[in-house]
Amino acid sequence: MTNSLECGGLPPEICEQLNKEEEFVKIKLEKRRYGKEVTVIEGLVGSDHELKKLASELKSKLAAGGTVKNGRIEIQGDHREKVKDILVRLGYPESNIIIIE
Repeated sequence: MTNSLECGGLPPEICEQLNKEEEFVKIKLEKRRYGKEVTVIEGLVGSDHELKKLASELKSKLAAGGTVKNGRIEIQGDHREKVKDILVRLGYPESNIIIIE
């Protein structure tokens, strides 16, 4: 969570929304060994704890495994469109989310 000094005294909810609007999120598909596919979400700003919380929510909604590595979220399988829909519902602006084919 961001402290009030970083947002000029704005309430935490407004500050969090402003931070989400500044983020530029990239969703892409990577191939791993043995033909496994992994959906990778990059560009999310936040502490490891916040990323793990978001990853946990994504994993439960997608019924898939995943992890947080090097500041990015990796979800097993091809879930690019679903991840975008979930992020939009969580308050991330659709214009700031790009799916890389």
